[in-house]
Amino acid sequence: MTLSLPIDPEANEFLCRNALALLLGMVLDQQVPMEKAFSSPYVLAQRLGHEPDARELAEHPPEALVEIFAQPPALHRFPKAMAARVQEVCRALVERYDGDPTRLWSEAADGRELLRRVGELPGFGKQKAQIFVALLGKRFGITPDGWREAAGGYGDVDAYRSVADVTDPESLRRVREYKQRMKAEAKAAKG
Repeated sequence: MTLSLPIDPEANEFLCRNALALLLGMVLDQQVPMEKAFSSPYVLAQRLGHEPDARELAEHPPEALVEIFAQPPALHRFPKAMAARVQEVCRALVERYDGDPTRLWSEAADGRELLRRVGELPGFGKQKAQIFVALLGKRFGITPDGWREAAGGYGDVDAYRSVADVTDPESLRRVREYKQRMKAEAKAAKG
């Protein structure tokens, strides 16, 4: 299995073959539709004229990266903040994994360690880290022992809770319905 989001087929293919693009899609997946978040790594590569690696993005002049993110259409609703976040994540990859995002999972002994490694990245709280673990397991076959437990409810077989569960327009609709229910329940609990 691989990722099959309702986005440009070339952007989908890029996510499926480029681990950094997949990780950056997850980084950008906040306060924008998931299609926007997961399309943006492909658009970033187009704007740069090549596929960047983590070291290049970590060392990119920050102001220049913000300009690339802000160029219409912006890569994110908050281009300055998210350009900085992408750089922070890439710097962490360079410092901890020699710039190789696949080492996040290839060197993890089990699902708990994978969750811990992902959760240590800038901007990855528990929920985002669990979603990424589920995405790796459900769509890419990266299934260290205990990955479903580490992913929490996002690892459930028949779940429709996150990008990890999107395979077609129907599953996307179900994921969106779930997210709307969760927002409504959270709002009601506050109210």
